[in-house]
Amino acid sequence: MGRKATTITLTPEERSYLELQTRSRTIQAQTVCRARILLLKADGEPIDVIADKVGINRCSVMLCLKKFKEGGIENALSDAPGRGRNPEITDDEKAWIINIACQKPVDLGYSAEVWTRALLTKHIHQFAEEAGHIRLSTISQSKIRTILEEAEIKPNKITYYCENRDPDFDQKMHNVLLVYKQLSLQFDENGQLLPFPEDEQVTHVLSYDEKPGIQAIANTTEDLPPDENHKTISRDYEYKRLGTVSLLAGIDLQTGEAIPLVRDRHSSKEYIEFLQLLDSKYPKEDKIRLVLDNLQVHTSQETRKYLAGVPGRFEFVFTPKHGSWLNLVEGFFSKLTRQSLKGIRVKTKSELVERIYKYFEEINATPVVYHWKYRLDEINPNEEAQVETLPL
Repeated sequence: MGRKATTITLTPEERSYLELQTRSRTIQAQTVCRARILLLKADGEPIDVIADKVGINRCSVMLCLKKFKEGGIENALSDAPGRGRNPEITDDEKAWIINIACQKPVDLGYSAEVWTRALLTKHIHQFAEEAGHIRLSTISQSKIRTILEEAEIKPNKITYYCENRDPDFDQKMHNVLLVYKQLSLQFDENGQLLPFPEDEQVTHVLSYDEKPGIQAIANTTEDLPPDENHKTISRDYEYKRLGTVSLLAGIDLQTGEAIPLVRDRHSSKEYIEFLQLLDSKYPKEDKIRLVLDNLQVHTSQETRKYLAGVPGRFEFVFTPKHGSWLNLVEGFFSKLTRQSLKGIRVKTKSELVERIYKYFEEINATPVVYHWKYRLDEINPNEEAQVETLPL
């Protein structure tokens, strides 16, 4: 009995690339032949059968397979450079490949925003000869990937950055951190709030923001509790959307109390309603200072008109654009999402509102005071915080 024919292993990308080579009419015949050899061997065909199918001797088949095992597809399809010859892929050709990879495919007439390896390889094959790089019309996908990895370029990836579009970013951040620094001095070593001085006006400091678009989602069938067969709650994939609500919330940075207001929208009307809620909560002779972002509703004409009717009551410290991470309430919203809103299902939108308020009742039973620590050592607490009262 003869020996069982061995095979070689190809990845789906490699097989797709070799199949493309066998159908091409613009590359050398020997490259097509070698691509067929690799595909047939990957299918488990014996060497003699492969030699008959491609019309060459078995020694050439064995040489092709040997080159594949030594250096992969690129090594098998291409001839190594002879003594004294230039490298098979020159620095200019590599630079051309890198230049293509550094452009967005949409700018070259494609629909894609970023390159896939297959699309980049296809583009290089199509335009290499026109650019004077004939050899690159048959370059393999794996070789292109090697060139890009050596250049530390990943054209199929996207990384995000936050552009500093606010020219006063540093000053506004400093102002917010100054508020946090002065606030930290109101606590003793054990984290307990010190009594307010009797000869100074009390200022209550809150971190405020909105969380819009909280969805009320209903099940179409009841959830199944965990049992011996299912270790988690089982839920049907079908669901119904019942609408959305917006949460307007502030956290008192001195007591840890969270103050909610749930409404269908978060326009100037609802924002003013929240300010009225704060106005009724704290003693009339005290000031209320809010750390918040500079959303349009926070400075609208309607808001200014309301604030003009309560002069000296509110002060505002605005975070810079793209500086929402400076607002402590953002951490609270993240906690709310993880602990209450994740996977929530209700029968009506009003039930969603009730459960949000219920969550606030639960956390206010044992309030947690939020403290800021980042870069506070750089802040001089004796500076005067820049606050705004808004009315003109």
